[in-house]
Amino acid sequence: MIMIFGIPGPLLFGQLLLGLINGAFYAMLSLGLAVIFGMLNIINFAHGALFMMGAFVSWMLLNYVGIGYFPALILSPLLVGIFGIVLEKTVISRLYKLDHLYGLLLTFGMSLVIEGLFRNAYGSSGMPYRIPEMLSGATNLGFMYMPNYRGWVVMAALAVCIATWAIIEKTSLGATLRAATENAPMVQAFGVDVPRLITLTYAGGVALAAFAGVLAAPIYSVNPNMGSNFINTVFAVVVIGGMGSIMGSILTGFGLGVVEGLTKVFYPQASATVVFMVMVIILLVRPRGLFGKAA
Repeated sequence: MIMIFGIPGPLLFGQLLLGLINGAFYAMLSLGLAVIFGMLNIINFAHGALFMMGAFVSWMLLNYVGIGYFPALILSPLLVGIFGIVLEKTVISRLYKLDHLYGLLLTFGMSLVIEGLFRNAYGSSGMPYRIPEMLSGATNLGFMYMPNYRGWVVMAALAVCIATWAIIEKTSLGATLRAATENAPMVQAFGVDVPRLITLTYAGGVALAAFAGVLAAPIYSVNPNMGSNFINTVFAVVVIGGMGSIMGSILTGFGLGVVEGLTKVFYPQASATVVFMVMVIILLVRPRGLFGKAA
């Protein structure tokens, strides 16, 4: 058996894979938060509930409509994104000129309502979501067996994160979004429908959370608490990467997932708090985060 630093190789690589999987979810959820905060200036505490909703919608599509995993991977973010549009038009849009605290309190209340509705309807025990047949099984990498579905989650999350970064940073649409956050009246004067752009931005951030929820459904049981299990860590990731930083959210999400996984091997007692310890250190040394811009 291969030993690395006195640790069995399969155990070490297994925890690295687990860290990458958690990091994939951290990255996608923090990316959605960064998009919403960077473009709309809203701290969306309902993000975990919308992540959970994405998993539940995919589960309902499978069990009530007979729609499989891959179509649900498209339909679920689309449906939750439409729900996000309704939220933005009816509730969120009233907060743009108010202090951040109002947005945080309102979205926190929304998350409690959404989770409560699903808990009343389906209970708290959770429902299984089967892995699609073509992604079942494992691949022998020589030094470990990697479950095919978990490898797919890491690759799919990385592809979505890079695509989102490219759209926002490298396209004319992204340039328009960034300009609208800096000077909305000027952008509107050029004929851009800024309110619609803002609504679609919120829907896009929500859809990212729902996409992560669909990916998470076969790994974790689909239950109303699955979003709240992630959201505190995800907010720490956003703070460490820099509020509103797209690339910061991606790199920090994957990086902290790996750090958390390695901590479970070398010092398991600290695995639940290592992310928050890193956050405290970063805030003391660089309050705006690793990739955040100076105010």
